[in-house]
Amino acid sequence: MRYALQWTLSLIFNIQMYVSMIVIALVFTPLVIIDRKWTLVWMKAFAHWARFSARWIVGLKTEVRGEVPTGAVLIASKHQSFLDSITLVSVLPAPRFVMKKELSWIPLMGWMALRAGFIPVDRGRRGAAIKKMMADVEKGRETAGQLIIYPQGTRVAAGAAAPYKMGTAVLYGQLGQMCHPVATNVGVFWPRHGVYRKRGTAVIEFLPPIGPGHTAATFMVELEQAIEGASNRLIAEGRGRD
Repeated sequence: MRYALQWTLSLIFNIQMYVSMIVIALVFTPLVIIDRKWTLVWMKAFAHWARFSARWIVGLKTEVRGEVPTGAVLIASKHQSFLDSITLVSVLPAPRFVMKKELSWIPLMGWMALRAGFIPVDRGRRGAAIKKMMADVEKGRETAGQLIIYPQGTRVAAGAAAPYKMGTAVLYGQLGQMCHPVATNVGVFWPRHGVYRKRGTAVIEFLPPIGPGHTAATFMVELEQAIEGASNRLIAEGRGRD
């Protein structure tokens, strides 16, 4: 009975969340056409509403730990579900994502993402995709903010293993900026697939930054150890509250 009630509340939450995303986007569209800065306002408005409504409807709180970066930096984040993206958008001053190209085809939302300076990547083209990503990032240098990349390239279930890809090291070397790893346990409460949203406190944690100047190999080892170690700790913490 308790599971059925939580599942029903989760369904209600999911429906209202996506409806709210569209409504808020439509409200801001005229402003975004005039000035792209309004995309950030739209993104943050939706992200704050999603976090608030998750807590209110399904009892899913979100907590942010560590020092949130505010300058022009590279952020390499563990990606377990839509919730970690939502939380990053809500707390970072000027976030923009490296995203899979297919997302840019979504009506209205894809246009909004491109307008916000997101970098679409065709993951099927590998070497060509990396070159295109580097060129797009270079063009976007004039836009100050936090560039977010998912080192594993996709959502990975909490506790599951997936390789880290070299695209993050390429950007790290190209930008010459501090890289802030981000760990999370959101997948414990909001899986990458399915309707059910679990009660509890989902956490994203900003870890100590990795300074510029490392070799690609050294950087990737340090990045993976930091993110996986902290994420496993947070996952154990989240599951321990069952």
